Amino acid sequence: MSEIEDLTNLSKPTTDATLTIRCIKNFEYRTCKNLVLQHVNLETCTVGDLKKMVVESKKKKKKKKKKSYTLKVYTVAHGHKTMNLIINIEDDEKLILADDTAVLAWQGIENETELSFFVMQDYQQFKLHPDTMKW
Repeated sequence: MSEIEDLTNLSKPTTDATLTIRCIKNFEYRTCKNLVLQHVNLETCTVGDLKKMVVESKKKKKKKKKKSYTLKVYTVAHGHKTMNLIINIEDDEKLILADDTAVLAWQGIENETELSFFVMQDYQQFKLHPDTMKW
């Protein structure tokens, strides 16, 4: 087998992907909870569908106020990783999935992609002072 065939992001078809969603609770305290979604069809699932899946999975645990959430690519399997432990603060124009009707596969989402799930207002506030950290 060649090295390319061994890559885990290419080992499963796009109709049966595993995604890790980093549900960011607080940027200043660097708190997030990972949610692993298996068997996601990247060819039919839209950004809006994925947001609904994450919100539904969070609702089972607690009743929350309705908020407007955003998805942003944190890292792709075998790609470069960011130095920031909570979110990738580079390339917002390319990495934020703003169009809820866009199909995930068209957005470059592959098997084992990690996505950040957060409130945009909180993120914009964090970007003003990304080095500030509370304990």
